[in-house]
This record gives sequence, structure tokens and C-alpha cells, in this order.
Amino acid sequence: MSEYVFPPPPQAAAPVAGGGLFPVRRIFCVGQNYAAHVREMGGDPSREPPIFFTKPADSIVVNGADAPYPSLTKNLHHEIELVVAVGAGGAGIPADKALDHVFGYAAGLDLTRRDIQAEARKTGKPWDMSKGFDFSAPLGLIHPAARIGHPKTGRIALKVNGAIRQDGELADLIWSVPETVAALSTYVALAPGDLIFTGTPSGVGPLERGDVLLGEIAGVGEVRTKIV
Repeated sequence: MSEYVFPPPPQAAAPVAGGGLFPVRRIFCVGQNYAAHVREMGGDPSREPPIFFTKPADSIVVNGADAPYPSLTKNLHHEIELVVAVGAGGAGIPADKALDHVFGYAAGLDLTRRDIQAEARKTGKPWDMSKGFDFSAPLGLIHPAARIGHPKTGRIALKVNGAIRQDGELADLIWSVPETVAALSTYVALAPGDLIFTGTPSGVGPLERGDVLLGEIAGVGEVRTKIV
């Protein structure tokens, strides 16, 4: 007889290029990891330790499914990001060993209730609900590093209704993927199934119902969704 008082929820999972599913355990995100984006948000880019926040594992939106416009906001924003899929866990991982812990990469979108975030920042309150809401993490296919390697350079861009909104370069990350993995592993022990959204370039902006989003990262892949 099961000890659960009700059936446990299904395992959140993301499709892998070539077949199979990646079981999503946790989603971590890096804030302010491109200098131009930091400036557009009114900040001063520097090599201060990276800022991390989280999203629920079941906030992913896969296979190009629609993303509902969330409640309690009038200013939903897009953020295109390189996503790291962790395949081997560890704590206190050295940066020169960090890529050994990476299973693969994907293109993802960090959807943000910007007005809720701005109000929380102004009042010094947590801004979890500006980031960690339902359907807030559209995700493309995860491509194993064994096939595509570990991208360090390349275009990262987002089109909304066919028009370019964001257009950046992976080489402009303030904190590289190895540095990000190493830093995060000092806060928590990473585990297989963790996803790390590595930050967005400049050009973030508002979305409306009916908008069609297409994000592309050179050498990695695409992410698609429609706001409904």
C-alpha cells in the first residue's frame, strides 16, 4: 500500500535531441549576467558574485507548447537564455572541472512579471513571484554536450512575431558557464536533473497575448512558444 496521502505529481521532464527525456529536478537562474542587460535595468555591471534565483521544475513549457499570459501582471517580459542541463552532481565544484558535470544545453525563455519584480525591488521584498510562476520557463530541446560540445561563443537572439527583440553573443556572459556552475555549487549541492538558466542579453521587453516567440542560440538550438 502506498504511503502517499495522494498520488505524487508527474515528473517534470524535457525532451532530449535524439530521443529520451531529461528529468527536471530544480531550475536555477542567474540574474544580470550580460553587461548591456544590467545597464538597461539601471544597474552597474561588475564581477560581483552572481545572483541566483529559482523557478519550480514544473514551470517548464516544452515541445513548442503555448504559454498562458500570467495573472497579476500588466508587464510580462521575455528573456532569451542559454540553459545548462546538469548531468553529474557535486558541491564545491572547481571551475576547471565544471564542464564535466554538464549533460547538455538548450535555448530557454525566462518569462518575467516585470511590474511585480520592480515593486518588490523598490520595497526590498523578495521577488520570487515575478519569476517563479506557472509556465514561466519555455524550453527547447536539450542537446547533449557529447554531440555539440560546450558553446562559448555564438549568437543568442529572440524574435517576437518575426521581429528581432534581443540580439547578443554568448561570449559576452559576465560569468562563463564553468564559473556559473562552480559558483552555484558553493550555495547548493548540484544534482543530475538540475537546469541553470545563465542570464539574458539586452533588449528585454513586454509581451502581449498572441505574440509568437522564437529564440535561437547558435550551435545549440531553438525555443518556441506563443503567449495565449
